Amino acid sequence: MSIRIFVTGGTFDKEYNEIDGTLSFTHTHVEEILKLGRSQLDVRITELMLIDSLDMTPALRERICTACREAAEDQIVITHGTDTMCETARVLAAANLNKTIVLTGAMIPYKFGTSDGLFNMGCALAFAQALPPGVYVAMNGRWFPWDRVRKNRQTGIFEEIEPGKKGGSGAE
Repeated sequence: MSIRIFVTGGTFDKEYNEIDGTLSFTHTHVEEILKLGRSQLDVRITELMLIDSLDMTPALRERICTACREAAEDQIVITHGTDTMCETARVLAAANLNKTIVLTGAMIPYKFGTSDGLFNMGCALAFAQALPPGVYVAMNGRWFPWDRVRKNRQTGIFEEIEPGKKGGSGAE
């Protein structure tokens, strides 16, 4: 059984432009990450987009949802920017797709060499194989149900919240 990886961009795939000092996208690093991690999993990688999650629109979230719905695989990992990951998870959960969908990202670009992206990808792939159908966020070695997580913008860490509390903003 294979796992589908959908790439959407985020810090995971950003690169530093030494000429103008900006972070931008050229291509995904997912294949390189899997090779470096010596992954033996059967994965199918699909690049949906390469954007900063702050630029994620409802139409792009629907594109991600449609891709998950149409995927032959029941286990899906989505690379996503951390700023709006929880909002995309909410849209995916509302679609009730009966698949195991795990969103993950990085706080530091993979190309910087000190990124958490490699670890987060490995964890997301493991969680996608072990968790029951549902939508989850995997960061920092932990998994969270989509409705029980937020990014704490003061600490830069994803944390569990009580059911019914607003997730994603970290402003509570």
